[in-house]
Amino acid sequence: MTAQSPKNKKGARVREYLESLAVTVILALFGTTFVLQAFKIPSSSMEDTLLIGDHLLVNKFAYADVPWAGQGLLPYRGVRRGDIIVFKYPQPPHQHFVKRVIGLPGERLRIVNRQVFINGKPLEEAYKIHRDQFTSPSFRDNFPPLNAFFTHEMVSGWLALVRQYTSGDELVIPPNKYFVMGDNRDRSADSRYWGFIDRDNIVGRPLLIYWSFGGNPSRSRDASFAQRLVALWDAVVHFFWRTRWERLLRPVR
Repeated sequence: MTAQSPKNKKGARVREYLESLAVTVILALFGTTFVLQAFKIPSSSMEDTLLIGDHLLVNKFAYADVPWAGQGLLPYRGVRRGDIIVFKYPQPPHQHFVKRVIGLPGERLRIVNRQVFINGKPLEEAYKIHRDQFTSPSFRDNFPPLNAFFTHEMVSGWLALVRQYTSGDELVIPPNKYFVMGDNRDRSADSRYWGFIDRDNIVGRPLLIYWSFGGNPSRSRDASFAQRLVALWDAVVHFFWRTRWERLLRPVR
């Protein structure tokens, strides 16, 4: 048996390191592409359930539409009312949003003075909040709108669809579509404003909050490179003071 020279041993060790690195990178890419995805809460629309600066891990297999997903190999199940979901916004540029599922395909939905009715029965919603002191006459608090008053706030084309799917004073949710709303009802642009969510647009279901940072809510994805650098430095300097430690690893419900 011939012993390897020190040079060959070093080369073999380097190859092992490179192979291990390649496998790690492949697994990481697979995980972020097909299994988990990080998502940051950018607005107050889901308060007090989710806060600005909460960083989520989203389970992309939760509603996986593949033949073997429902055979016990993965924790797969269908979309349920009350689920918090991450989805692609139905209008360009199709950014990722997070809201709560309120209406399911085939159901009849109506909102009267902020109270949601599903198939004629009031929906209990312990998670929702209202911060305005009054009930607006607009479709925000009474839906579907039975006249054109205030409907200029709707995304183009949505009012026509609302009229198409309204029967009497109720909105009938079509097959393969979902009606979603934010928990902070008076501060949420949701299905009332821009329409149904298609089943194919649902990305996944948030699992937990892996980090929460009470940063400056004025930062946005439209910030310049210099503003982003300032924000990054601010986060580093104030990391321990602004991190909401009590929210770390909290399940999302």
